[in-house]
Amino acid sequence: MAPDLLEPLPAAPLLLAFSGGLDSTVLLHLLAAHPEARARGLRVLHVDHGLQPASAAWAEHCRQACAGLGLSFELRRARVEPAGEGLEAAARRVRYAILAEVQAEGEVVALAHHRDDQAETVLLRLLRGSADGLAGMRRLRRFGRGWLWRPLLDLPRERLLAHARAEGMAWIEDPSNQDPVHDRNYLRQEVMPRLRARWPGAGAALARSARLLAEQAALLAGEDRRRLAQVQGADPATLSLSALAAQPPAWRARLLRAWLAELELPPLPGPQLDRLAQNLLAARVDAVPELAWSGAVLRRWRDTLHAGYPKPPLPADWQAVWDGRAPLPLPGGGVLVLEPPRPFDSPVRVRARRGGERLRLPGRGHSSELRDLLQALGVPPWQRFRLPLLEAGDGEVLAAGDLAVSARLQAWLDAHEARLRLRH
Repeated sequence: MAPDLLEPLPAAPLLLAFSGGLDSTVLLHLLAAHPEARARGLRVLHVDHGLQPASAAWAEHCRQACAGLGLSFELRRARVEPAGEGLEAAARRVRYAILAEVQAEGEVVALAHHRDDQAETVLLRLLRGSADGLAGMRRLRRFGRGWLWRPLLDLPRERLLAHARAEGMAWIEDPSNQDPVHDRNYLRQEVMPRLRARWPGAGAALARSARLLAEQAALLAGEDRRRLAQVQGADPATLSLSALAAQPPAWRARLLRAWLAELELPPLPGPQLDRLAQNLLAARVDAVPELAWSGAVLRRWRDTLHAGYPKPPLPADWQAVWDGRAPLPLPGGGVLVLEPPRPFDSPVRVRARRGGERLRLPGRGHSSELRDLLQALGVPPWQRFRLPLLEAGDGEVLAAGDLAVSARLQAWLDAHEARLRLRH
């Protein structure tokens, strides 16, 4: 196979996700032999999930393979903890999170999925009741700060194997790929061979159907965006339930899927969508139901549906001293910043909520319980204990994140033409 097999090559720097297996080894060599890929800044990332005893040896194999080709190599070690999902799904979620973290602005992440992977993906999603399953994986799609690219998606694995053997390539064989307890392995070992025995072109036909249905989905994407704009809140991770309920039933499910895809959350299987309609949309107004899947969570609060990955509250004993000059990182993610950066007259203490705090808003002669203020502002319960409190040296609460700012702090911000921001 010649490097021009990768045409058209994205006009951007490339980051190859390299497992060391057959597929990514072939892609590594094809990219390394492509002058434009090198010229645009090709680099390689290996994620060691630590799930196999030989994982450290695999990482060293990948490092040496890249060194032999003169390519930049980065190793990241991951801790995989299933959160209501299988081990495969958890490892994939962690891997994609690391890819998004390592990815530079505008960079294209290259993955080595091939036509057999596409056929398996279509079957898996159909069996899980996913309406979007037939569209399969896309060759190029938005991802993180750039794009995700699958240049081998039209090639069968047998062609990659023949090329690797002809070129004398060395690759890793992961023993977990032979364990039929994993759904994809079962399809690969038990189901696909039977399909090919009866229909020799089954893999190609499934991939072709996925491509045609992806084209149809693209035609509907414009209407998806138009309708989603009608139901989405100012925060992209929220939907208005009353606006969603006003949509025809078939469009409700489609908009939910489009919304989750836009947020880069795992797709909801068909049965989960049914549960969503029953439990979340039909819940009492004062209830706070939630639906968790694949590490993500959907929650209803009043008339709003919230989606994302759950974050723990700030540790109860956490506190820090902040002078405002530089962003203040928070436990579990997020930072407090002053825009533009400038020092407070005196450093403030930043801590977690403990309950019972009071705060005086601008224009009010008395303070109010912070709990009541956050309820009035519509802050969902699970977000309230993620809000850091700013406290003056005399103990007065100055702010809860950037949502409730006291009269005292607001006067200082106005005088210094500054704004307090909590970035998630």
